[in-house]
Amino acid sequence: MKALVLEEYNQLNYIDVPDPEPGPDEVLIQVKACGICGSDVHGMDGSTGRRKPPLIMGHEASGVIVGTGNAVKKWKAGDRVTFDSTVYPLNDWYTLKGRYNLSDNRQVLGVSPGEYKRQGAFAEKVVVPQHILYRIPENVSFTEAALVEPIAVAAHAINVSGLKPGSSALVNGAGMVGVFVVQLLKLFGANPVIAVDINNKKLELALNFGADYVINPEKRKMGDEVLGLTKNRGVDYAFEVVGIAETVNSCIVNTRKGGKVILIGNLSPKIEFPLQQVVTREITVQGSCAINGEYELVLDLLKSKKVDVSTLISAVAPLSEGADWFQRLNNKEPGLNKVILVPDNA
Repeated sequence: MKALVLEEYNQLNYIDVPDPEPGPDEVLIQVKACGICGSDVHGMDGSTGRRKPPLIMGHEASGVIVGTGNAVKKWKAGDRVTFDSTVYPLNDWYTLKGRYNLSDNRQVLGVSPGEYKRQGAFAEKVVVPQHILYRIPENVSFTEAALVEPIAVAAHAINVSGLKPGSSALVNGAGMVGVFVVQLLKLFGANPVIAVDINNKKLELALNFGADYVINPEKRKMGDEVLGLTKNRGVDYAFEVVGIAETVNSCIVNTRKGGKVILIGNLSPKIEFPLQQVVTREITVQGSCAINGEYELVLDLLKSKKVDVSTLISAVAPLSEGADWFQRLNNKEPGLNKVILVPDNA
């Protein structure tokens, strides 16, 4: 089969690779669509250290089952499916406690941090275990289904926050996951929702996805703006979707006493942390890792058209042109949001 392979850092090649073989409890999927995640772009140049070449990246995908292992009973060839990005063991202590996203020995599709290598979906075919599969509703396209993963990441962050309807919320970072956090916060009853970014185009997108107010901290005094919108207290919840010291600290400073900060972004492995701010103002800092069962919710939202992804898709392009699109995303081409790669034979 053909695949887009990261053979060396900054070297993506569209080449022939062996077809994957499903194990007893696995299915073989003909990939129909796979989105380029920001983590893939950062993985391409080696900056994250989590995609060591050679590797087929890609974890935001959908397709059709074309083969099954002999232990697979509930799925058959022809089923339209998407799948979790996390491959987790079913007998792990965390999985059995309902926290599969934290399971020991979990793997992420299209990732190779050193201790494991799991080939991803920038290919004509991919193999995944049957327990991470989800059926795509008839009125949801393969392209839309390829965006379930980042929406589910946003949904998980809101779930772990314990958000209460009517609470004020700030989202710092209006990238792909950030705008989905904005949209879901409005859907789940947050008010007001404030989006923060230094890119005005992203702020326009956040407004289109339901933000009540947007702030560019390079243009306006963010602290004064937030206080003015929250009865001079600060927000109840702040969602950090970048992962650098500046934005984490900004979220903490602009959260009210007794409020909660949810960390989603993890661009930096370590940051300076405002310990006294957190301690003396009794702020709860909560990490949010990946997804823990939110796929069904997101598929239902797409089915009912309560979540719309069409305006975020900048291009649907052949997999053979993937290297060029990776480079355009890496160069931060203005106006370029989500790019979906489609195998040339799809």
